Amino acid sequence: MPEHHASDNGAPAPVLPVALDMPGKVADFPRKLELDEVERAAITDGETVRRGQGYTLRITVVPAVHRQLLDRCQPLNGAAAVPAQRKARREYANRVNALPEALTEHP
Repeated sequence: MPEHHASDNGAPAPVLPVALDMPGKVADFPRKLELDEVERAAITDGETVRRGQGYTLRITVVPAVHRQLLDRCQPLNGAAAVPAQRKARREYANRVNALPEALTEHP
């Protein structure tokens, strides 16, 4: 086939965005931080989904950005956070950690 080039075989496959739900108790935390453009866009463009009394933020970005957001929320894992925040961060961490490892590596 004339359209097929041998150099295309060695190119890495593009990393596709993944939609994950971030609990509202976690999503409120990074809004107070100084985020880079990609992280801020992910939080701003996320779709709010009502869940009973609370909400989740459905964020569709590449897995590495989910990992960055999870890292930014690390203080919610400490003693200063209320138990509901710690649980919400654990839930988001479980979702991010369930992604294949190759997808969540930092660039």
